[in-house]
Amino acid sequence: MALDRIVVDHQIMGGVPCVQGTRIPVATVVGLLAQGLTAAEIRADYPQLSDEDIRASLQFAAEAVTERQLPLRVSA
Repeated sequence: MALDRIVVDHQIMGGVPCVQGTRIPVATVVGLLAQGLTAAEIRADYPQLSDEDIRASLQFAAEAVTERQLPLRVSA
């Protein structure tokens, strides 16, 4: 799974991480997966994406989360 499928370019979508060769943000792909769509359903809506693009988006998001400190909410 190559992260070279994901690009961050300030001239494309203002630097939002996108699938290479598209203007489809990683967040869009990950959000659709979180909503329960399958890779096949995502590809039906975005035929320019491949299974590898979808997996690379998920991998990119996972690695981005591990690189950040996330604030934890303390429940009352």
